[in-house]
Amino acid sequence: MKLKLVYTKVKRKLTLTISLMKHPLLLLLILLFNVPTTAQAKKKYTITRASIAPKIDGILSDNIWQNAQIASDFIQFKPTLGKPDPENKRTEVKMAYDNTGIYISAYLYDVPEDMMRQFNQRDNFGQNDFFGVVFNPNNDAQNNTEFFVFPTGNQADAVERPNIGEDFGWNAVWESAVSVMPNGWIVEIKIPYRCLRFTKQENPTWGIQFHRHFKKTSEQSTWNPIDITTGSSIGLYNGELVGIQNIDPPTRLSFYPYASSLVSQFDGKTDTDFAVGLDVKYGITENITLDATLIPDFSQAGFDNVQLNLGPFEQQFSEQRQFFTEGVDLFNKGDLFYSRRIGRNPSVYPDIDENEDIAEYPEKIQLLNAVKVSGRTKKGLGIGFFNAITKKTSVTINTSETKINPQSNLEETIQSKRKQVIEPLANYNIMVLDQQFNKNSSATIINTNVTRNGDFRDANVTALLLDLINKSNTYGVVGEAKMSLLNDVDGNKKGYSSYLGFGKTSGEYRFNVSHNYADKDFDINDLGILNRNNYSNFSANASYRIFEPTETLNNLYIGVSGNYNNLSAPLTYTGANVGAEFNATTKTLHSFGMNFNWNIGKQYDFFEPRNGFDSFFLTENYAQSNFWISSNYNTFFSIDASAGYAKQFNADRYGFNNYWFSVGPRFKFNDKFLLVLDFEFDDYTNDRGYVTKADGNIIFGQRDRVDIETTISGNYNFNSFNAITLSFRNYLGTVTYENQLYNLQDTGRLQENPAYTKESIGYDPDINFNTWNLDLSYSWQFAPGSRLTALYRNSIFNLSEASQDDYFESLGKLFDENKRNTVSLKLVYFIDYNAIKTLLKKKSKTI
Repeated sequence: MKLKLVYTKVKRKLTLTISLMKHPLLLLLILLFNVPTTAQAKKKYTITRASIAPKIDGILSDNIWQNAQIASDFIQFKPTLGKPDPENKRTEVKMAYDNTGIYISAYLYDVPEDMMRQFNQRDNFGQNDFFGVVFNPNNDAQNNTEFFVFPTGNQADAVERPNIGEDFGWNAVWESAVSVMPNGWIVEIKIPYRCLRFTKQENPTWGIQFHRHFKKTSEQSTWNPIDITTGSSIGLYNGELVGIQNIDPPTRLSFYPYASSLVSQFDGKTDTDFAVGLDVKYGITENITLDATLIPDFSQAGFDNVQLNLGPFEQQFSEQRQFFTEGVDLFNKGDLFYSRRIGRNPSVYPDIDENEDIAEYPEKIQLLNAVKVSGRTKKGLGIGFFNAITKKTSVTINTSETKINPQSNLEETIQSKRKQVIEPLANYNIMVLDQQFNKNSSATIINTNVTRNGDFRDANVTALLLDLINKSNTYGVVGEAKMSLLNDVDGNKKGYSSYLGFGKTSGEYRFNVSHNYADKDFDINDLGILNRNNYSNFSANASYRIFEPTETLNNLYIGVSGNYNNLSAPLTYTGANVGAEFNATTKTLHSFGMNFNWNIGKQYDFFEPRNGFDSFFLTENYAQSNFWISSNYNTFFSIDASAGYAKQFNADRYGFNNYWFSVGPRFKFNDKFLLVLDFEFDDYTNDRGYVTKADGNIIFGQRDRVDIETTISGNYNFNSFNAITLSFRNYLGTVTYENQLYNLQDTGRLQENPAYTKESIGYDPDINFNTWNLDLSYSWQFAPGSRLTALYRNSIFNLSEASQDDYFESLGKLFDENKRNTVSLKLVYFIDYNAIKTLLKKKSKTI
C-alpha cells in the first residue's frame, strides 16, 4: 500500500493457495464478502447552464459565477483525518456548463507566505499547491478522470482506476487560467466534453470530487470526505453532480500531425532525416476511442539508463514513447504487456564464418504503425484492442574468399554479399474484456498474440483475472490463471501460471498471504517480460500504519514479510527469506526509513549457471540493510541520501561483501529554476558468478565490482509554456576477476580448477563499461495541445577490459571514443474536429 501523489492507492496483490479456499475457510470468506456497507451521505452539486460562456482568464467577473451554487466546507484526509479546513484557507468552487463543455471556478483562500509554487512541465507536481477536479460520468466509483491546476498555471491530468492508481501518461487538451490574489489564488477551467467519456442520458448523475493540496504543510482535503482507513477505491467517496440536461456526447475526433527533422554526426559521418506523420484519436462510440499512430516518430524519446548486466536476466527499461505510455491501463492487466518488445532489437544475430562480416546491424526494428481501441460501457465493461506492426528487416553479410586463379596461378580475393532476415514482418496484438462490478471489483480476460512471418516463432498468452473486494471494503481476494502457447520450428510448448490469495485491506493493521506458481514452460517474453519461470512460492506480509499524526510524526508505516520458495518441477526447495521495513515523515516534512532482509540458510540458484534447471549455485546466509533520508523539498536546499551494507557467508569460507551509498542534493533557486544532482556508489567484494562454459564444465569466477552513476537533471521554466530541460547521466561499471577460475560442482559449490584461468579461457573477462548521455531541450507550447521541441543529444559509449582504471582514467578514455551528436526539431499541432466544424459554421453565417 502506498500514497502516490494525490490519493492513497491500495495495491491489492492479495494471495492464498487454492487449498486454503476449500472447506471451512470458504464459509468464512462468504461471510466476510457479504458484510453490509455503511452508507455515507454524499454531497450533491447542482450545476447551472451558462447562456454565455465564461472567459477562461482567471478573473471571476462573468455573470454565470455570480449566482452559481458554491461547493465549500472541505474536509482534510491527510495528515489529520476529518479536520475541516480553516476559514482563512477555505475553498469555494462553482460550476457551469454549456453545449461544448463544463466550466469550473475556484477561489482558493490562503495566507500568501504559505503558498507554494514552482513552474514545471506538464504532469509534474513539483513543489506546488494544487487544485483538482475529478469527474466520473458513469458514477461507478472505478473510472475517474482527474484534472489538476497549479498556482503557476501548469496543468496535470490522469485517469484513475483502483487496480492501477493514477495514470499520468494519459493526456487531454483543456483550458485553464490562474490569478494570484492577496488572500489566495483563483483557478478557472474549461473541460471540453471530448475529454470525458459518457453516454447520452436524461438527468444524469455524475460522480464529482474537488481536491486541494497545501504543499507547505502537506495537507490534503476534499469537498466530499474521504476515509483513507479503508483500502477502498477513492472513487467511492465522490460526490454527486446533477443538473446536466440536453447534452449530446460530441464527435471525439482529434488530429496530431507532426513534422520532425534530425541531423546526426558520428565517426565522421553526417546523417539527416526528415519525417512527417499523424496521430489520430477518434471516438468510435460514446465510450470507445481509437488511437492510431501513422508513421510514428520517436526520435526525441528519452535515453535508457543502461547498466552493466552480469546476471542471467535481461535489464528492464521504462517506456519513453508517448503512444505506449498513454491510455494503456487496460492492456497492462495481468502484467502481460511490456511495450518495449515492440520495436526492440532484432530477434536473431546471424551465424557468420570467420571470413564474413555484417555491414551494419540495426539496434532497433522500425515500427510501421500502431492502433489502440479502448473504453468502458455504462455497465462497466471495459473493452481493449491493441495492434502494432513492425518492419521486416534484413542485414547484408560481406564474404571474402581467397582462391587460386587457375590461369595465373595466383591468389585472388573474391568478394560476395548475401542477405539474411534478422526480424520478419511481425504483428503484435492484445485483446481485453474487463467487467467491473460492486463499485470495487472486476473480472478480466486478456489475450496477447505475436505472429511473425516465415520460420520464426509465434506466441499466444491468455489470462483470467479476478479482483474481488467485499462490500465493506475490508477484505479482498485476487485470483489469476494464465496460459502461454509458443509455436516455433521445434514444435509447440504450452505453459501455465497462477496467482491466488486473500488479505485485509483496511485499518491500521493489515495482512496478506500469497501463492505464486509457474511451470517451466510458461513464457510470456514475446510481448511481456518474465525473468524466470518454474516456481512455486509462498509469501506473507503484515503491516501497521497510522492515520492520525502524533506529536512528532505525520505518518508511520511498519511492515514485515516472509517468502518460502520452490521450483515447481520438480518440487524442490530453493530458499527462504524474511524482511522488515519502516518509514515515517516528521511534522517538518522530513522523511526517513530503513529496511532489512535475511536470506535464511542455504539458497539454491538455478539460474546463475545458465544451464536450464540441471545445475544450481549454492549460497548461504545473505543479509542486507539499508537506511535512507529525504529532507523537506520545500526549501532552497534539500537532500536525498541512503547507505546500506550486505554480507554473505558460505560454509566453504567464501565471504561476499557489498556496501553502497547515494547522495542527491536538490537546489530550488527560485520558482523557475530547479537543479537536482545525484551520485551513487556501489562496491562488491569477493562476489562470485558465471563466466563461461568450457569442456562441458560451468566456469565461475571470483570478482570485485564497482558501479558509479552520476546524474544531473535541471529545468528552467520561463513560464507555463516555455522551458529548458537538462538530463545528464554518466555510468561506469567495472569488474575485475581473480586469475584463478572455478568449476561449478553438482553440489552447487565451487572448486578451483588450475586448468582454467583468465588466460586459458581465450578471452579476458574483466570489464570496463562506460556510458555518457546528455539531453538539452527547449520546449514551447504555443497553443493548447501543440508543441515545438528542439533537442540536442550527446552520447558516448566505451567497452574494454581496463577494469583497473579509476574513474577519471575511465572518463578520459571515454572521451577518446567517437561521440554521437544529434540535433532534432519536432513540431506537433493539435486539431479538434469540433473546433473546425464550429469555425466553418460561423464563416457560413457570415457569408
